Amino acid sequence: MKILVASSYKHAWNSVRPEAEMFIEMVKQGHDVTIATQGDADYVARFRDCGVNVIDCYPSKKICLKTIKTLHHELKSGDYDICYGFNSKTIPNLAFASIGTRAQMVSYRGTTGGLYRHDPTAYLTHLHPKVQGIVCVSNAVRDDVREHVWHNKKHVVTIYKGHQLAWYQVPQTERAEFGLNETHIVAVCAAHVRPSKGISVLIEATHHIDNPNFHLLLVGSGFEPHLDEIKQSPMVARIHLLGHRQDVPSLMAMADFQVQPSISGEGLPRTVIEAMANGTTSVVTTTGGSPELVDDNKTGFVVPTGDAKAFSEAMNKLINDKDKIIQFSTAAKEKLDREFNAAMTVKHHLEFFEQLLNKQCSGKDIR
Repeated sequence: MKILVASSYKHAWNSVRPEAEMFIEMVKQGHDVTIATQGDADYVARFRDCGVNVIDCYPSKKICLKTIKTLHHELKSGDYDICYGFNSKTIPNLAFASIGTRAQMVSYRGTTGGLYRHDPTAYLTHLHPKVQGIVCVSNAVRDDVREHVWHNKKHVVTIYKGHQLAWYQVPQTERAEFGLNETHIVAVCAAHVRPSKGISVLIEATHHIDNPNFHLLLVGSGFEPHLDEIKQSPMVARIHLLGHRQDVPSLMAMADFQVQPSISGEGLPRTVIEAMANGTTSVVTTTGGSPELVDDNKTGFVVPTGDAKAFSEAMNKLINDKDKIIQFSTAAKEKLDREFNAAMTVKHHLEFFEQLLNKQCSGKDIR
């Protein structure tokens, strides 16, 4: 197959690697892949070293005539089978660029919510008439998108982003940096805080923690609106605000477990994946794709969204049972390697692309 991808790779290496390595593997399997992205992105050198064609082309806005012209010329002259857009800038530009070409347009959706039929901007992205297929990061996202598309609901599919355990194997951050040692039970919550992250639920849950050796590390930006809530917690002295960190995977490896109290908007949380890869269990809520990552009472705990009491009960079960932490953490790592591996992601993408192309030729729906 001949595939044109439009995406951004100017992000942290770990955050773009699952997507980027998928296309490198497609080239290894004999497919012709061209990626339109920022020419100065760190991953460009690796793309080229691995035989991926790279075009220095990235839109400055949702409708960028220069980008549309460049991508249309590439699609037309290159006679592509598939074009694949990944974000709110690349999807509309690639969709318009695909008009008048035979390329099947595919878009990527990574979050629940925010897609509405009554929103005119939705018809620039996933509801654009040129979009023939939508790849969703989780079943929760897939089900949400299917409620809003007009036609071809079967063309909205779940394909998990694939991972390799080796990508995440990092040395643990030293506990001594935070005045902690191996006798303490440590949980990490890593987030770019916004209302959907449910931090108030987590802080309320700390009112019901029953072990004085438990410490909670809050990692990331935006915790300021919750400072008064933190001060009211009975374990305020054991809540550590770390701010933005570059070593989140290392912190996950150091922690006994990680917590994600989100109340909405989650697709397939990367922090849970990073924890699983490092053999760290999780407490999550039922929102979004978290229950697809965490098997309740097997690889971690899944509790009702917004229920601080239930969240604290799950935390206490781990805090007071080191053997359960070890058991769940081992199972979580095995689940990621088994069900969310990179090879399966490539396989499922190629199968989906083939289905779209076969439908184009035969006129039949995807089954």
